[in-house]
Amino acid sequence: MTTFSWYGYTVAVDEQATKDYYAKAPDWDCPCGHCRNFLALARARQLPTELLAILDSLSVPPEKATYVCELYHTEDWREKGLLYQFSWRLAGTILDKPAGEDSGTAWGPIVKFPWGEWVLGHETCPVDPKFPAPHFDLECVMVLPWVLDAPVDGLNEE
Repeated sequence: MTTFSWYGYTVAVDEQATKDYYAKAPDWDCPCGHCRNFLALARARQLPTELLAILDSLSVPPEKATYVCELYHTEDWREKGLLYQFSWRLAGTILDKPAGEDSGTAWGPIVKFPWGEWVLGHETCPVDPKFPAPHFDLECVMVLPWVLDAPVDGLNEE
């Protein structure tokens, strides 16, 4: 295990187990437009540099997220973007959390950035039963632009 300090969190990551898992894992494969939009941005590396630096250091391709969801949009989504939640699972443990409001759950305090927020914790919904244990999740919530040359599925295009 290698110890890392990320924005107030201290974690121990099994780098080899994480790297081995993601070397064989497929890209996020939901065919909906919202997920395809996330994939286009992730493949083009149009995510925050702080996030990409962590994923790169662990050999985790951003397009291999373990969870992606467009949370909601407002009427001005074309100008302001769509609010997404996405995460990557990492082999290892959270050793220490930053000071801040603790939700009383398996998630630590939210860390805010100009581009959005992220949090570390443990998602109880299984991603892949073969994922190495112990593990935790790096989850982000942020607004992403629409970059596909296609309409957003399910939105009124008028």
